[in-house]
Amino acid sequence: MTLVPILHSSLLIQIHTAAACLAFVLGPFVILRKRRDRTHRLLGYTWVSTMAITAITALGIFELRLIGPFSPIHGLSIFVAFMLWRAVEAIRAGKVVEHGRIMTQIYIWSMGIAGLFTLLPGRRMHAVFLDGYGWPGFWFAALIFALGAACLWSAQPRHDPRETAHFPLFKPRSNR
Repeated sequence: MTLVPILHSSLLIQIHTAAACLAFVLGPFVILRKRRDRTHRLLGYTWVSTMAITAITALGIFELRLIGPFSPIHGLSIFVAFMLWRAVEAIRAGKVVEHGRIMTQIYIWSMGIAGLFTLLPGRRMHAVFLDGYGWPGFWFAALIFALGAACLWSAQPRHDPRETAHFPLFKPRSNR
């Protein structure tokens, strides 16, 4: 592993990479934490912040141009920002299960799928993490990502989404 490709990148890419790496590491701790306490909320606020920074900074990166100056990552960034807002709205409304499912989906799509594309041979993150391993390294990482996504998805609650609990910090909004 070498950080040279990141250190020789623009400040925007360095911020994007740092936020994405922190979000990647924090995500499972927040998603898999059984107790929904102050620690969960603190880690959750941090994770949402790092995801927002990752999405916003991705909008300024134009290295992979597929549709004019844009790539599918730009669309994913807008989608992630919208889904983060929806997840926060869900928890404020007391929809705990919906909140958890949205957050898990955001993590799998943005950190797993999009993150996996950054590991393709020839990309910067491949040079950071998998330099010298080529396609076998990429396919090994893909297998690890798939197993991780399956574990996160299987850890989701199975009860009826209409049965919600409320966090004492957030009061459900009344129908006005």
